[in-house]
Amino acid sequence: MAIHIINTDFPGLIIIEPKVFGDERGFFMESYNQKVLEDAAGIQTVFKQDNQSFSTYGVIRGLHFQRSPYAQAKLVRVVQGAIFDVAVDLRKDSPTYGKWFGAELSDQNRRQLYIPQGFAHGFSVLSPQATVIYKCDNFYHQPSEGGIRYNDPMLAIDWKIEPKDIVVSDKDADLPSLR
Repeated sequence: MAIHIINTDFPGLIIIEPKVFGDERGFFMESYNQKVLEDAAGIQTVFKQDNQSFSTYGVIRGLHFQRSPYAQAKLVRVVQGAIFDVAVDLRKDSPTYGKWFGAELSDQNRRQLYIPQGFAHGFSVLSPQATVIYKCDNFYHQPSEGGIRYNDPMLAIDWKIEPKDIVVSDKDADLPSLR
């Protein structure tokens, strides 16, 4: 698995571009290889759970996190469609605490976002439909679940969707602000 690593200004938050081999039949790519990620990016995360979601245009899922000791690192990718993926740094000792990072992930650019533990995560769907798969290094633990409201004015996230088109679950709409 040959990959290209794009470091962000957020410590540990990395964009991964896998090598894609394409011809008239389609394409092949190795979507995950623990040794390559360890060698290329120093990622030593051992993933324990895979999650998949399907959503339609305008849906915003998140911002979700789990409290320690059930915090989760994630490796996010899109197998169909396009999303704007957002990570909010909740690590109080981090120079980017309380700031957000966003990147478009799609079935066309095949980028993946590695989100270390200590971040809230969410995404908006930019295409008519999107299927998202993400690996987690810890099992889901409902009592440790937390979240931040998607439209928190302190964060002022640009979800790349017109406000009139946003679709959010009641649960996500009722989440508290970061403060």
